Formats: sequence, structure tokens, C-alpha cells
Amino acid sequence: MEIDDYIVATDARLVELASEGDQQAFEHLFTRYREALTRLFEQRLDDKAIASDLLQETFIKVYLHLDSYSKSYTFGQWIYAIARNTLVDHLRRRADDISIDERFRSPQATTPTPEESVIIRQSNSHFYAALEELSEEYRRVIEMRFLDEYSYEEIAEKLGKPINTIKTQIRRARAAVCKLILEKE
Repeated sequence: MEIDDYIVATDARLVELASEGDQQAFEHLFTRYREALTRLFEQRLDDKAIASDLLQETFIKVYLHLDSYSKSYTFGQWIYAIARNTLVDHLRRRADDISIDERFRSPQATTPTPEESVIIRQSNSHFYAALEELSEEYRRVIEMRFLDEYSYEEIAEKLGKPINTIKTQIRRARAAVCKLILEKE
């Protein structure tokens, strides 16, 4: 077969040729699926070296079991199933490598420590005290943006002002709050 024939051949035809021992047919299958499978592994693992190893492992499995490929599935479905199973096997092996201590370690606390709670309360009291010292206009935009979590567009619409005016007011109000907090500390 000419190189052009391999390029335009269907997956099923390339599998048929590779099963008969045609190395070029298998190389073309590899070329067709290499990038997609590499992306699959890299997205799941965030490690290019392991992704490359799993890609090679997948294609070794494909090569060894090519004669068991069933045309009831597309070759793409079949190879993705092998790749997925290879990834799952890898993740299981990696989980087995984790020590018992690490497996049963309690997760980090998501609640603040007593010291952090005091700091948070102090910060909040400084913030609200500074907010009280702002002009009514600045206080309203700060409350709408950061306490009520309105978008710039929503604030502009509710106050009937241009969005750039709102952005400027929020920036100035935020700077004023920061200045007032720093003066109190």
C-alpha cells in the first residue's frame, strides 16, 4: 500500500491491516489517536511524563489485543475504553502507594482557629466602622458591590448612573475604606 492509501484508509481498514502484521497501518492508527489520548491523560493527571507512559501502555494493550477488536464498536470507542481503563488502573495503583496514615488522615479544618476568629472579628469591626465614616454615596456602592454582591451593571441600573461612573465610585470608595482601616490600626 502507498502512504496516501494509509492516510485515507478508515480505522477499520487500518485495524484489519495491522492485525495482519502491517506495521505502517498500526503507526497510522497511533498517529490518529496519539494527540487526543495524550490530552485525555494530561487533563486528568496534570503530569506530562505519566501521561506519556500511559499513552505507551495504552498502545501496547491495543497492539496486543488488536485481534479481539470487535467491529460492533468504532475503533475510537474501543481505544478510548482501553485508555480510560489504563488511567483507572494507574489511579488505583497510585492510591495503593499511599500510606495508611495518609489515607486516614483527617482533612484540614475548614473552620477558623480561635485566633483567626478574633482577627476576622476585628477586621470586620474595622471595616464596618470605616463604612460608617464614608459618604452616603460611597457607602451605598460599597454595600451593593461587596455585601449584596451586585455586579457593576446591576448597580449602574439600580442607581441610574453610567457603568464607568459606578466603577470609579467603587474604586474611590474602596480606597477610602482601606485608608480609614489603616488609620485605625
